[in-house]
Amino acid sequence: MSTAHCQLSIIVPLFNERESLPDLIGQLYLALADKELHNLFPEPFSFEIIMVDDGSTDDSCTLIGSMISSKPELRLISFQRNFGKTAALSAGFMAATGDLVCTIDADLQDDPFAIKEMIKKMHEGYDLVSGWKQKRKDPLSKIIPSKLFNAVTRLFTGITIHDFNCGLKVYRKEVTRRLELHGDMHRYIPVLAQWMGFRIAELPVKHHARKFGTTKYGSSRFFSGLFDFFSVLFITRYLRRPMHFFGMAGLTSSLFGFIISLYITLDKILLNKPVSNRPILFLGILLLILGVQLFSTGLLGEMLSTSSSKGSSFAVRETLNLTAGQAKKFGSAD
Repeated sequence: MSTAHCQLSIIVPLFNERESLPDLIGQLYLALADKELHNLFPEPFSFEIIMVDDGSTDDSCTLIGSMISSKPELRLISFQRNFGKTAALSAGFMAATGDLVCTIDADLQDDPFAIKEMIKKMHEGYDLVSGWKQKRKDPLSKIIPSKLFNAVTRLFTGITIHDFNCGLKVYRKEVTRRLELHGDMHRYIPVLAQWMGFRIAELPVKHHARKFGTTKYGSSRFFSGLFDFFSVLFITRYLRRPMHFFGMAGLTSSLFGFIISLYITLDKILLNKPVSNRPILFLGILLLILGVQLFSTGLLGEMLSTSSSKGSSFAVRETLNLTAGQAKKFGSAD
């Protein structure tokens, strides 16, 4: 793969989308030929399209390979097996050389001609612009779980965008360089980006009905997404302060255990009731022990977080009046 720098990188994760690929690539080239889009970048405008094949079992790879000789901007990354969309996006982010990075799904449901408007939005000072499928052309079996997912994510994160999981997004390179994705965390990229201090925005985009094949995302992904949701909540709120999570849980458990133990003690002293063989006694002891364990876990987490942290959890936009070495230390110089 070429390592020459370009101004815009388009990343297309795909899995068994052979029928959609000719139309998709044709639409991308047509959208990227727009002179108004070129004027948004310094001359001369340059781009690359990175197709990330996530272990397709049809001949998607063969088709892309046959097009590369006539389309020098086209790149291909092919996985040995299906690793999931998060892995495909991560591979694309690592390979991208553009100052701006755009992701778009390969199923023809996202509109490539929206890329220009999203880049215009980026020029307002945003670091990530996410598409909003305001009028979705999907069956209710996808729309209802998606609306539920977005509502819950908005509630717990405080981020007010409508469509966290839209495949059409535009990023500054600084964002993709700092993202560390695993599991199915691609759904929560806006959450992770805002947590790091990047400015995010949302733009309504046209959505099309699927023309070929079937969706690759079924109900089996619900639980993996749920677990990743809890992981993201913990990362964004307590990664650098685990004692705030475990300490509060330990304090609450210990407090209830103490109240129960005090009640039993007073029962014995004042009313001479027997203490042994009372289930509530064992509950009180259990809560006290659990509280101590949780509190200890929080202390260990703080120690590990302090001793093993090599990078920063913040994003630096600019550094003024610093030497090159100082700026590089803060990640603002190459």
